[in-house]
Amino acid sequence: MDDQSAATPPEAPADLHAVVERFDHVSIAVWDIRAALPMVELMGGTFRQGGDVAGFRWAQWTLPGPAKLELIQPLDPDDAGNFLVRFLRDRGPGLHHMTFRVLNLLEAVDQARAMGFTVTGVSPHGDWKEAFIHPRSSHGTLIQLAEWDDSKPDPGASTVLEDVIGSRNGE
Repeated sequence: MDDQSAATPPEAPADLHAVVERFDHVSIAVWDIRAALPMVELMGGTFRQGGDVAGFRWAQWTLPGPAKLELIQPLDPDDAGNFLVRFLRDRGPGLHHMTFRVLNLLEAVDQARAMGFTVTGVSPHGDWKEAFIHPRSSHGTLIQLAEWDDSKPDPGASTVLEDVIGSRNGE
C-alpha cells in the first residue's frame, strides 16, 4: 500500500481541552439544605462556604479527593417563577448541574457551539462568568462552564455553615 492509498481522516472539531481547567463541583437541588446535611456528612464533606444569590441559597463542601459538592435551595419555595422551584417541582430533588472551571468563558462557549452543543445563559461579565450547555444537547445533564479568579474571595459568601442555613430567607 502506498502513501496515496491511506485515507486521511476528516479533521475533527477541537474539543474543550484547551479551555477547561478542571471539573469543579456537582450541584444538587434540594428544598432544604439543612435536611440534606446527613447525606453530606455521609460523604465526608467539609463545609467551605455558601450564601444567597438571585433567589437561591448555595452551600459548598469539599469532599475527600479533589471534588466539591454544592447544595442549592430556593429562598422562596412558593415562587413559581424561580428556576430552582420549577426544577424541583418538575424533577424533584437531585442532580442539578456539573460545573467545569474554564480559562476563558467566551472561548469555551465558542468551542462548545462549534461542536454542536446548545449554549444558554451566557453571562461573560463580572467576577463570576458563566454559561450553560443545555441538557437537551448534553445527554440530560446541565453543564455549567464558569470562569472566576480563585484568589478573590466571594464577597457575599460566608464560611460559617449556620450563617448560611440559619433561616430560609436570610433572616
